[in-house]
Amino acid sequence: MKTRFDFNAVAPEAVKAMIALEMHCKNSGLPARLFHLIKLRASIINGCAYCVDMHVKEARHDGLGEQWINLVSAWHESTVFTDAERAVLAFTDSLTLVAQTRSPDADYDDLRAHFSEADIAKMIMVIGAINAWNRIAVGTRKKHPVDAVAKAA
Repeated sequence: MKTRFDFNAVAPEAVKAMIALEMHCKNSGLPARLFHLIKLRASIINGCAYCVDMHVKEARHDGLGEQWINLVSAWHESTVFTDAERAVLAFTDSLTLVAQTRSPDADYDDLRAHFSEADIAKMIMVIGAINAWNRIAVGTRKKHPVDAVAKAA
């Protein structure tokens, strides 16, 4: 896979605007656990290796467990997520795939059972931001760094 072009070099003002949006989302007061959950799940759905790699590392750095991180991709079948987290995952799925799902009322209603409208507004912004980042990275074929490979014992 070859990188198509360096988005940062070609569109620095767009990157500046995206970073401002990212900082708004990070400083919104949404708990870090939910922030990571949204970022990782949307990136998995969108097949964005660059962002999956980044958000796994960030979640791990912030103390989230390996099992919790690893099972985000199979959350429907996992019992490690709370009911509130499952509602966030379902809502993230429905907004990331909005062309197919049309964001069903049931997903919103499940989310509303756990969160205020203000919290949901924050989540919508995070979902929108990560989907934009995913499209930039996938659209330009941005490469993730490759870590040293661990040798099997």
